[in-house]
Amino acid sequence: MRVLLSLVLLVAVACQPSVMGPGGGAPSTPANLTYQLEPSGDPNRPLGILLIWDDVTDANLASYRVYSRSSSSGAYGLRGETSSNTFHDNGVPHLQYYVTAVNANGEESSSSNVITVDERLQLDPPAWLSSISLNGAIHLEWSDTSYITAPTRFKWYRIYSTGYSLDTRLCGTNWLLEGTTVAPEFLASALTNGVPRCFGISAVSREGYESLWSPLRQDTPRPDARNTLVFAYNKNQAQSGFRFWQDLNSDGRAQASELGLVQNGNLTSIDFWVYQDPKDSTLWLVPEFAGTQMRLYSTSPVADLTSIDFAPASGYARSMIQAVPGYGYVFEIVEGSTVRYGALRMTHVGRDYLIFDWSFQTDPGNPELTIRAGQSTAMATGTGVSGSR
Repeated sequence: MRVLLSLVLLVAVACQPSVMGPGGGAPSTPANLTYQLEPSGDPNRPLGILLIWDDVTDANLASYRVYSRSSSSGAYGLRGETSSNTFHDNGVPHLQYYVTAVNANGEESSSSNVITVDERLQLDPPAWLSSISLNGAIHLEWSDTSYITAPTRFKWYRIYSTGYSLDTRLCGTNWLLEGTTVAPEFLASALTNGVPRCFGISAVSREGYESLWSPLRQDTPRPDARNTLVFAYNKNQAQSGFRFWQDLNSDGRAQASELGLVQNGNLTSIDFWVYQDPKDSTLWLVPEFAGTQMRLYSTSPVADLTSIDFAPASGYARSMIQAVPGYGYVFEIVEGSTVRYGALRMTHVGRDYLIFDWSFQTDPGNPELTIRAGQSTAMATGTGVSGSR
């Protein structure tokens, strides 16, 4: 009987997991494995994938092992091993991944959840892309399709640019990332005037899937008075003010270099500066020079700056007015006994800056507003580019 009891006890002990001290036995299974792709510009060839999972809190933990396979029917193979709870797999990712934890005695946990890299999760690409050439910059605007169709999965847009040949009408092949933004607009700045650039936009999901590109568009920055760019005071004070005319040489005549000046918003000599409302980021025109007053030209948008042919005789005030795309604004500027008139039409109003066409009548007291002191107006510039990247 004693012998039988001893055998039962030995069998019972043999059936228990081996005791390894603190943290002994197979470690806990890594949980919540997720991933993020690293966009490259080519939606079919990401630069890599970053795997992330919850850290296993085990004093005896030695490492994590990452397994992957390139097809749903293939066998999993060891992709790598790491002591961190993240893993970067460079190059085009495999189809599926999972992770295990390993302790100092070589015991391995069961597998984590499996993640599948599915290119069908790509967002819709922007349906169109337009541009406006500026002095040393290009303003880009595109359809917000990518966000509208999947707002909970949208992360941001990526803006690419390369050179453009006017002779061959082809974009270059050396594409550069200009930047990223969550808004369907972007200011590509610090560009060289007279040098054409080609642009394309993609959308990136929260998982890192990059969409196909928008239609390509080429444009050229140029040093003229068309499509004047002015920033909100709190975003770029040095370029937040505007003056229609400053008689720099005191000859009483308006030279091209004296017209349409973007200046520091803290000057008292400017006609107006741009204020950004901190509550909703709307932009407002604020009269500054003591003799400058303004008013809306009409209560509805105007088709073009040429629609503002005569300045109204009354209705001007010192109150600030919200900048709205398509609307016209007229300014009455009184210096001593001299009265002059200027006008704006808003081409674009963004979060941090606005773009407008302007006109100014240099003849004192004359309400007839010539187009930007004789210069032609401009709408959207640049053209679409056919063909692929």
